[in-house]
Amino acid sequence: MTLQSNQNIFTVSRLNSEVRLLLENEMGVVWLVGEISNFSTPVSGHWYLTLKDSRAQVKCAMFRGNNRRVTFKPQNGNQVLVRARLSLYEPRGDYQLIIESMQPEGDGLLQKQFEELKMRLAGEGLFAQANKMLLPEHPRCVGIVTSKTGAALHDILDVLKRRDPSLSVVIYPTLVQGEEAAIQIAQAIGRANSRQECDVLIVGRGGGSLEDLWCFNNEIVARTIAASQIPIVSAVGHEVDVTIADFVADVRAPTPSAAAELVSQDTSYKHQVVSANLRKLSDAMHRSLLLHKQAFLHLQHRLDKQHPSYKLQVQAQQIDELDLRLKNSMLRQLSDWKAQLQGQHYQLQLHSPSKLLGKQKAHLDSLENKLTRLTDTMLTSNRHKLAIAAEKLDTVSPLATLKRGYSITQTQDGKVVTQSSHVHPGDTIITRLEQGEIYSKVETIKAS
Repeated sequence: MTLQSNQNIFTVSRLNSEVRLLLENEMGVVWLVGEISNFSTPVSGHWYLTLKDSRAQVKCAMFRGNNRRVTFKPQNGNQVLVRARLSLYEPRGDYQLIIESMQPEGDGLLQKQFEELKMRLAGEGLFAQANKMLLPEHPRCVGIVTSKTGAALHDILDVLKRRDPSLSVVIYPTLVQGEEAAIQIAQAIGRANSRQECDVLIVGRGGGSLEDLWCFNNEIVARTIAASQIPIVSAVGHEVDVTIADFVADVRAPTPSAAAELVSQDTSYKHQVVSANLRKLSDAMHRSLLLHKQAFLHLQHRLDKQHPSYKLQVQAQQIDELDLRLKNSMLRQLSDWKAQLQGQHYQLQLHSPSKLLGKQKAHLDSLENKLTRLTDTMLTSNRHKLAIAAEKLDTVSPLATLKRGYSITQTQDGKVVTQSSHVHPGDTIITRLEQGEIYSKVETIKAS
Protein backbone atom coordinates (compact mmCIF):
# COMPACT_ATOMS: atom_id res chain seq x y z
CA MET A 1 0.00 0.00 0.00
CA THR A 2 1.42 3.37 -1.02
CA LEU A 3 0.60 6.91 0.06
CA GLN A 4 -0.83 7.64 -3.36
CA SER A 5 -3.15 4.61 -3.28
CA ASN A 6 -4.75 5.38 0.12
CA GLN A 7 -6.24 8.86 0.57
CA ASN A 8 -6.94 8.16 4.28
CA ILE A 9 -3.23 8.54 5.06
CA PHE A 10 -2.51 12.19 5.87
CA THR A 11 0.65 14.18 5.92
CA VAL A 12 1.00 16.54 8.87
CA SER A 13 0.58 19.61 6.68
CA ARG A 14 -2.52 18.18 4.99
CA LEU A 15 -4.03 17.24 8.36
CA ASN A 16 -3.51 20.77 9.73
CA SER A 17 -4.98 22.29 6.56
CA GLU A 18 -8.06 20.06 6.74
CA VAL A 19 -8.58 20.80 10.45
CA ARG A 20 -8.28 24.56 9.79
CA LEU A 21 -10.93 24.42 7.05
CA LEU A 22 -13.15 22.29 9.28
CA LEU A 23 -12.91 24.75 12.19
CA GLU A 24 -13.50 27.80 10.00
CA ASN A 25 -16.41 26.30 8.07
CA GLU A 26 -18.21 24.65 11.00
CA MET A 27 -17.70 27.18 13.80
CA GLY A 28 -17.80 30.42 11.81
CA VAL A 29 -17.93 33.59 13.91
CA VAL A 30 -18.03 33.32 17.71
CA TRP A 31 -18.34 35.82 20.56
CA LEU A 32 -15.98 35.35 23.48
CA VAL A 33 -15.42 37.02 26.86
CA GLY A 34 -12.06 36.67 28.57
CA GLU A 35 -9.09 38.30 30.26
CA ILE A 36 -6.14 39.49 28.17
CA SER A 37 -2.68 38.07 28.93
CA ASN A 38 0.64 37.77 27.02
CA PHE A 39 -0.32 40.85 24.94
CA SER A 40 2.35 41.76 22.35
CA THR A 41 2.57 44.20 19.44
CA PRO A 42 5.39 43.34 16.96
CA VAL A 43 6.68 45.86 14.43
CA SER A 44 4.26 44.40 11.87
CA GLY A 45 1.37 46.14 13.69
CA HIS A 46 -0.49 42.89 14.37
CA TRP A 47 -1.61 42.01 17.92
CA TYR A 48 -1.02 38.68 19.58
CA LEU A 49 -2.60 37.79 22.93
CA THR A 50 -4.11 35.06 25.05
CA LEU A 51 -7.71 35.16 26.32
CA LYS A 52 -8.22 33.23 29.53
CA ASP A 53 -10.64 32.56 32.33
CA SER A 54 -10.15 30.68 35.60
CA ARG A 55 -9.86 27.27 33.91
CA ALA A 56 -8.69 27.63 30.32
CA GLN A 57 -7.01 29.86 27.76
CA VAL A 58 -6.83 30.29 23.98
CA LYS A 59 -4.28 32.02 21.74
CA CYS A 60 -5.55 34.89 19.59
CA ALA A 61 -4.32 37.10 16.76
CA MET A 62 -5.78 40.42 15.64
CA PHE A 63 -4.32 41.71 12.41
CA ARG A 64 -3.51 45.31 11.73
CA GLY A 65 -6.50 45.99 9.49
CA ASN A 66 -8.90 45.04 12.30
CA ASN A 67 -7.11 46.36 15.38
CA ARG A 68 -7.04 49.88 13.93
CA ARG A 69 -10.78 50.07 14.63
CA VAL A 70 -10.39 49.29 18.36
CA THR A 71 -11.23 52.43 20.36
CA PHE A 72 -9.12 51.61 23.44
CA LYS A 73 -5.61 50.35 24.16
CA PRO A 74 -5.76 46.71 25.34
CA GLN A 75 -3.57 45.75 28.29
CA ASN A 76 -2.87 42.57 30.20
CA GLY A 77 -5.64 41.99 32.73
CA ASN A 78 -8.39 43.72 30.70
CA GLN A 79 -11.73 41.90 30.47
CA VAL A 80 -12.92 42.16 26.86
CA LEU A 81 -15.63 40.92 24.53
CA VAL A 82 -14.34 39.84 21.11
CA ARG A 83 -15.92 38.76 17.85
CA ALA A 84 -13.64 36.22 16.20
CA ARG A 85 -13.26 33.40 13.73
CA LEU A 86 -11.97 30.04 14.95
CA SER A 87 -8.94 28.93 12.95
CA LEU A 88 -5.72 26.91 13.14
CA TYR A 89 -2.15 28.14 12.81
CA GLU A 90 -0.92 25.40 10.49
CA PRO A 91 2.90 25.64 10.99
CA ARG A 92 2.56 24.80 14.71
CA GLY A 93 -0.77 22.96 14.74
CA ASP A 94 -2.15 25.41 17.35
CA TYR A 95 -5.80 26.34 17.17
CA GLN A 96 -6.40 30.07 17.63
CA LEU A 97 -8.94 32.85 17.26
CA ILE A 98 -8.64 35.48 14.55
CA ILE A 99 -10.23 38.51 16.25
CA GLU A 100 -12.31 40.83 14.06
CA SER A 101 -13.58 43.25 16.74
CA MET A 102 -12.85 43.95 20.40
CA GLN A 103 -14.52 46.02 23.11
CA PRO A 104 -14.51 46.20 26.92
CA GLU A 105 -16.66 43.54 28.55
CA GLY A 106 -19.40 45.68 30.26
CA ASP A 107 -21.38 47.44 27.50
CA GLY A 108 -19.86 45.09 24.99
CA LEU A 109 -21.49 42.06 26.58
CA LEU A 110 -24.88 43.76 26.66
CA GLN A 111 -24.43 44.79 23.03
CA LYS A 112 -23.59 41.18 22.15
CA GLN A 113 -26.74 39.94 23.89
CA PHE A 114 -28.72 42.66 22.11
CA GLU A 115 -27.40 41.58 18.69
CA GLU A 116 -27.99 37.87 19.38
CA LEU A 117 -31.59 38.41 20.50
CA LYS A 118 -32.19 40.78 17.61
CA MET A 119 -30.94 38.24 15.07
CA ARG A 120 -32.93 35.40 16.63
CA LEU A 121 -36.20 37.32 16.78
CA ALA A 122 -35.66 38.65 13.27
CA GLY A 123 -35.15 35.07 12.10
CA GLU A 124 -38.49 34.14 13.68
CA GLY A 125 -40.23 36.93 11.78
CA LEU A 126 -41.12 39.13 14.80
CA PHE A 127 -39.79 42.19 12.98
CA ALA A 128 -41.54 41.45 9.69
CA GLN A 129 -43.55 44.34 8.34
CA ALA A 130 -46.37 41.97 7.38
CA ASN A 131 -47.03 41.27 11.06
CA LYS A 132 -47.34 44.92 12.05
CA MET A 133 -50.70 46.63 12.56
CA LEU A 134 -51.62 50.08 11.34
CA LEU A 135 -52.35 52.77 13.90
CA PRO A 136 -56.03 53.76 14.09
CA GLU A 137 -56.80 56.96 12.19
CA HIS A 138 -59.23 58.21 14.83
CA PRO A 139 -58.36 56.67 18.21
CA ARG A 140 -60.81 57.23 21.02
CA CYS A 141 -58.57 56.08 23.87
CA VAL A 142 -54.80 55.94 24.26
CA GLY A 143 -53.08 53.64 26.76
CA ILE A 144 -49.68 54.56 28.24
CA VAL A 145 -47.36 51.90 29.67
CA THR A 146 -44.62 53.73 31.59
CA SER A 147 -43.55 54.89 35.02
CA LYS A 148 -46.17 56.99 36.80
CA THR A 149 -43.43 59.25 38.18
CA GLY A 150 -41.26 59.59 35.08
CA ALA A 151 -40.82 62.67 32.91
CA ALA A 152 -41.92 60.65 29.88
CA LEU A 153 -45.49 60.41 31.21
CA HIS A 154 -45.73 64.17 31.72
CA ASP A 155 -44.36 64.82 28.21
CA ILE A 156 -46.91 62.45 26.63
CA LEU A 157 -49.84 63.94 28.58
CA ASP A 158 -48.76 67.50 27.72
CA VAL A 159 -48.66 66.71 23.98
CA LEU A 160 -51.99 64.82 24.00
CA LYS A 161 -53.70 67.65 25.92
CA ARG A 162 -52.34 70.24 23.53
CA ARG A 163 -53.21 68.35 20.35
CA ASP A 164 -56.51 66.65 21.29
CA PRO A 165 -57.94 67.48 24.75
CA SER A 166 -60.96 65.23 24.13
CA LEU A 167 -58.85 62.09 23.75
CA SER A 168 -59.23 59.59 26.63
CA VAL A 169 -56.06 58.35 28.32
CA VAL A 170 -55.53 55.22 30.46
CA ILE A 171 -52.23 54.88 32.36
CA TYR A 172 -50.81 51.43 33.08
CA PRO A 173 -48.07 52.23 35.62
CA THR A 174 -45.00 50.01 35.68
CA LEU A 175 -41.31 49.99 36.51
CA VAL A 176 -39.17 50.93 33.50
CA GLN A 177 -35.76 50.13 34.99
CA GLY A 178 -34.29 47.26 36.98
CA GLU A 179 -34.64 43.47 37.14
CA GLU A 180 -38.39 43.41 37.75
CA ALA A 181 -39.20 46.01 35.08
CA ALA A 182 -39.47 43.60 32.13
CA ILE A 183 -42.05 41.40 33.89
CA GLN A 184 -44.12 44.42 34.94
CA ILE A 185 -44.03 45.94 31.43
CA ALA A 186 -45.20 42.63 29.93
CA GLN A 187 -47.95 42.36 32.55
CA ALA A 188 -49.13 45.93 31.86
CA ILE A 189 -49.36 45.22 28.10
CA GLY A 190 -51.25 42.00 28.83
CA ARG A 191 -53.60 43.86 31.18
CA ALA A 192 -54.37 46.45 28.50
CA ASN A 193 -55.13 43.68 25.98
CA SER A 194 -57.43 41.87 28.39
CA ARG A 195 -59.41 45.05 29.19
CA GLN A 196 -59.72 46.12 25.53
CA GLU A 197 -60.33 49.72 26.58
CA CYS A 198 -57.69 51.38 24.39
CA ASP A 199 -57.28 51.72 20.64
CA VAL A 200 -53.51 52.15 20.78
CA LEU A 201 -50.74 51.71 23.36
CA ILE A 202 -47.64 53.84 23.95
CA VAL A 203 -44.86 51.79 25.62
CA GLY A 204 -41.75 53.66 26.66
CA ARG A 205 -39.72 55.80 29.00
CA GLY A 206 -37.19 58.66 28.91
CA GLY A 207 -33.55 58.37 27.90
CA GLY A 208 -30.76 56.62 29.81
CA SER A 209 -27.78 54.34 29.53
CA LEU A 210 -27.83 50.93 27.86
CA GLU A 211 -28.32 49.29 31.28
CA ASP A 212 -31.16 51.73 32.10
CA LEU A 213 -33.02 50.79 28.91
CA TRP A 214 -32.20 47.09 29.12
CA CYS A 215 -35.68 45.95 30.19
CA PHE A 216 -36.93 46.99 26.72
CA ASN A 217 -34.38 44.56 25.23
CA ASN A 218 -35.88 41.66 27.19
CA GLU A 219 -37.26 38.72 25.20
CA ILE A 220 -40.43 38.58 27.35
CA VAL A 221 -41.25 42.21 26.54
CA ALA A 222 -40.50 41.64 22.85
CA ARG A 223 -42.77 38.60 22.58
CA THR A 224 -45.54 40.31 24.58
CA ILE A 225 -45.43 43.31 22.21
CA ALA A 226 -45.50 40.95 19.20
CA ALA A 227 -48.53 39.10 20.62
CA SER A 228 -50.49 42.27 21.46
CA GLN A 229 -53.86 42.70 19.72
CA ILE A 230 -53.64 46.44 20.29
CA PRO A 231 -51.29 48.45 18.06
CA ILE A 232 -48.21 49.48 20.03
CA VAL A 233 -46.00 52.53 19.59
CA SER A 234 -42.51 52.07 21.06
CA ALA A 235 -41.17 55.29 22.59
CA VAL A 236 -37.99 54.39 24.45
CA GLY A 237 -35.33 56.96 25.25
CA HIS A 238 -34.04 59.54 22.82
CA GLU A 239 -33.94 59.38 19.05
CA VAL A 240 -30.48 57.73 19.05
CA ASP A 241 -31.58 54.98 21.45
CA VAL A 242 -32.66 51.76 19.73
CA THR A 243 -34.11 48.75 21.58
CA ILE A 244 -35.59 45.37 20.65
CA ALA A 245 -39.00 46.83 21.55
CA ASP A 246 -38.55 49.36 18.73
CA PHE A 247 -38.14 46.57 16.17
CA VAL A 248 -41.08 44.49 17.42
CA ALA A 249 -43.52 47.37 17.94
CA ASP A 250 -45.92 48.32 15.17
CA VAL A 251 -44.44 51.82 15.09
CA ARG A 252 -41.30 53.23 16.59
CA ALA A 253 -41.33 56.80 17.86
CA PRO A 254 -37.99 58.56 18.45
CA THR A 255 -39.19 60.05 21.77
CA PRO A 256 -42.21 59.76 24.11
CA SER A 257 -43.41 63.19 22.92
CA ALA A 258 -43.21 62.05 19.31
CA ALA A 259 -45.26 58.97 20.20
CA ALA A 260 -47.98 61.20 21.61
CA GLU A 261 -48.01 63.17 18.38
CA LEU A 262 -48.31 59.96 16.33
CA VAL A 263 -51.43 58.74 18.13
CA SER A 264 -53.17 62.14 18.19
CA GLN A 265 -54.45 64.32 15.37
CA ASP A 266 -54.24 67.99 14.53
CA THR A 267 -53.90 70.07 11.42
CA SER A 268 -50.55 68.46 10.68
CA TYR A 269 -52.04 64.96 10.79
CA LYS A 270 -51.33 64.18 7.16
CA HIS A 271 -47.74 65.19 7.60
CA GLN A 272 -47.50 62.90 10.58
CA VAL A 273 -48.92 60.02 8.55
CA VAL A 274 -46.35 60.65 5.86
CA SER A 275 -43.60 60.81 8.49
CA ALA A 276 -44.81 57.58 10.02
CA ASN A 277 -44.82 55.90 6.62
CA LEU A 278 -41.34 57.22 5.96
CA ARG A 279 -40.20 55.82 9.26
CA LYS A 280 -41.76 52.48 8.43
CA LEU A 281 -40.02 52.54 5.08
CA SER A 282 -36.76 53.46 6.77
CA ASP A 283 -37.17 50.59 9.25
CA ALA A 284 -38.00 48.19 6.42
CA MET A 285 -34.98 49.39 4.45
CA HIS A 286 -32.85 49.10 7.55
CA ARG A 287 -33.95 45.52 8.13
CA SER A 288 -33.51 44.68 4.47
CA LEU A 289 -30.05 46.23 4.45
CA LEU A 290 -29.23 44.32 7.63
CA LEU A 291 -30.21 41.01 6.05
CA HIS A 292 -28.29 41.82 2.88
CA LYS A 293 -25.32 42.90 4.97
CA GLN A 294 -25.39 39.60 6.80
CA ALA A 295 -25.53 37.72 3.50
CA PHE A 296 -22.68 39.88 2.20
CA LEU A 297 -20.58 39.24 5.32
CA HIS A 298 -21.17 35.51 4.94
CA LEU A 299 -20.05 35.59 1.33
CA GLN A 300 -17.13 37.84 2.21
CA HIS A 301 -16.08 35.41 4.91
CA ARG A 302 -16.12 32.57 2.40
CA LEU A 303 -14.13 34.69 -0.03
CA ASP A 304 -11.62 35.69 2.67
CA LYS A 305 -10.85 32.04 3.30
CA GLN A 306 -9.88 31.69 -0.37
CA HIS A 307 -8.18 35.09 -0.65
CA PRO A 308 -4.36 35.42 -0.82
CA SER A 309 -4.54 37.89 2.07
CA TYR A 310 -5.37 35.00 4.39
CA LYS A 311 -2.12 33.28 3.48
CA LEU A 312 -0.32 36.60 3.87
CA GLN A 313 -1.80 36.94 7.36
CA VAL A 314 -0.63 33.45 8.28
CA GLN A 315 2.81 34.17 6.85
CA ALA A 316 2.93 37.52 8.65
CA GLN A 317 2.11 35.78 11.91
CA GLN A 318 4.79 33.19 11.20
CA ILE A 319 7.33 35.94 10.43
CA ASP A 320 6.47 37.70 13.69
CA GLU A 321 6.93 34.46 15.57
CA LEU A 322 10.26 33.73 13.86
CA ASP A 323 11.37 37.31 14.53
CA LEU A 324 10.57 36.89 18.22
CA ARG A 325 12.34 33.53 18.35
CA LEU A 326 15.37 35.03 16.57
CA LYS A 327 15.55 37.91 19.04
CA ASN A 328 15.25 35.57 22.00
CA SER A 329 17.87 33.25 20.51
CA MET A 330 20.25 36.16 19.90
CA LEU A 331 19.75 37.41 23.45
CA ARG A 332 20.43 33.94 24.84
CA GLN A 333 23.48 33.56 22.60
CA LEU A 334 24.84 36.96 23.65
CA SER A 335 24.25 36.05 27.27
CA ASP A 336 26.09 32.75 26.80
CA TRP A 337 28.98 34.50 25.03
CA LYS A 338 29.18 37.08 27.78
CA ALA A 339 29.30 34.42 30.47
CA GLN A 340 31.87 32.45 28.46
CA LEU A 341 33.99 35.59 27.95
CA GLN A 342 33.89 36.36 31.66
CA GLY A 343 34.94 32.77 32.44
CA GLN A 344 37.79 32.94 29.93
CA HIS A 345 38.88 36.29 31.34
CA TYR A 346 38.97 34.77 34.81
CA GLN A 347 40.92 31.76 33.54
CA LEU A 348 43.30 34.09 31.70
CA GLN A 349 43.92 36.05 34.89
CA LEU A 350 44.30 32.80 36.80
CA HIS A 351 46.78 31.44 34.24
CA SER A 352 48.57 34.71 33.45
CA PRO A 353 51.95 34.09 31.65
CA SER A 354 53.79 36.35 34.08
CA LYS A 355 52.59 34.30 37.05
CA LEU A 356 53.29 31.03 35.27
CA LEU A 357 56.77 32.18 34.21
CA GLY A 358 57.60 33.20 37.79
CA LYS A 359 56.43 29.87 39.16
CA GLN A 360 58.21 27.92 36.41
CA LYS A 361 61.46 29.91 36.88
CA ALA A 362 61.45 29.19 40.60
CA HIS A 363 60.71 25.54 39.90
CA LEU A 364 63.48 25.44 37.25
CA ASP A 365 66.00 26.97 39.66
CA SER A 366 65.04 24.39 42.27
CA LEU A 367 65.41 21.56 39.73
CA GLU A 368 68.77 22.96 38.56
CA ASN A 369 70.11 23.05 42.11
CA LYS A 370 68.79 19.58 42.77
CA LEU A 371 70.32 18.28 39.50
CA THR A 372 73.70 19.82 40.37
CA ARG A 373 73.69 18.18 43.79
CA LEU A 374 72.61 14.84 42.37
CA THR A 375 75.27 15.03 39.61
CA ASP A 376 78.06 15.75 42.09
CA THR A 377 76.87 12.95 44.35
CA MET A 378 76.64 10.50 41.44
CA LEU A 379 80.12 11.43 40.13
CA THR A 380 81.71 10.98 43.56
CA SER A 381 79.96 7.66 44.06
CA ASN A 382 80.88 6.43 40.57
CA ARG A 383 84.56 7.44 41.03
CA HIS A 384 84.68 5.47 44.27
CA LYS A 385 83.01 2.44 42.67
CA LEU A 386 85.38 2.68 39.67
CA ALA A 387 88.46 2.70 41.91
CA ILE A 388 87.24 -0.35 43.80
CA ALA A 389 86.44 -2.19 40.56
CA ALA A 390 89.82 -1.30 39.06
CA GLU A 391 91.52 -2.59 42.16
CA LYS A 392 89.57 -5.86 42.00
CA LEU A 393 90.21 -6.16 38.25
CA ASP A 394 93.91 -5.63 38.70
CA THR A 395 93.95 -8.40 41.32
CA VAL A 396 92.56 -11.02 38.98
CA SER A 397 93.98 -9.66 35.70
CA PRO A 398 96.31 -11.98 33.74
CA LEU A 399 98.47 -9.00 33.05
CA ALA A 400 99.35 -8.80 36.69
CA THR A 401 100.40 -12.46 36.59
CA LEU A 402 102.52 -11.82 33.52
CA LYS A 403 104.31 -8.99 35.31
CA ARG A 404 105.47 -11.42 37.92
CA GLY A 405 107.29 -13.51 35.24
CA TYR A 406 104.66 -15.97 34.35
CA SER A 407 103.42 -16.66 30.77
CA ILE A 408 100.26 -18.05 29.12
CA THR A 409 100.38 -20.72 26.44
CA GLN A 410 97.54 -20.89 23.93
CA THR A 411 96.76 -22.87 20.82
CA GLN A 412 96.28 -21.08 17.53
CA ASP A 413 92.56 -21.08 18.06
CA GLY A 414 92.94 -19.24 21.39
CA LYS A 415 92.48 -22.12 23.84
CA VAL A 416 94.72 -21.94 26.97
CA VAL A 417 97.02 -24.96 27.26
CA THR A 418 96.92 -26.33 30.82
CA GLN A 419 97.79 -29.97 30.04
CA SER A 420 100.24 -31.61 27.62
CA SER A 421 97.44 -33.64 26.19
CA HIS A 422 95.91 -30.46 24.79
CA VAL A 423 98.53 -30.32 22.02
CA HIS A 424 100.07 -32.77 19.58
CA PRO A 425 103.43 -32.92 17.82
CA GLY A 426 103.50 -30.50 14.95
CA ASP A 427 101.07 -28.04 16.58
CA THR A 428 101.99 -24.39 16.82
CA ILE A 429 101.56 -22.87 20.23
CA ILE A 430 101.69 -19.21 21.31
CA THR A 431 103.36 -18.18 24.51
CA ARG A 432 102.20 -14.75 25.80
CA LEU A 433 104.62 -12.82 27.96
CA GLU A 434 104.21 -9.42 29.70
CA GLN A 435 105.75 -7.98 26.62
CA GLY A 436 105.42 -9.82 23.32
CA GLU A 437 104.53 -13.35 22.18
CA ILE A 438 106.61 -16.48 21.28
CA TYR A 439 105.43 -18.90 18.60
CA SER A 440 106.73 -22.48 19.05
CA LYS A 441 106.22 -25.76 17.22
CA VAL A 442 105.71 -28.94 19.26
CA GLU A 443 108.13 -31.72 18.43
CA THR A 444 107.90 -34.11 21.39
CA ILE A 445 105.32 -34.40 24.13
CA LYS A 446 106.27 -35.82 27.48
CA ALA A 447 103.44 -36.85 29.73
CA SER A 448 103.85 -36.24 33.46
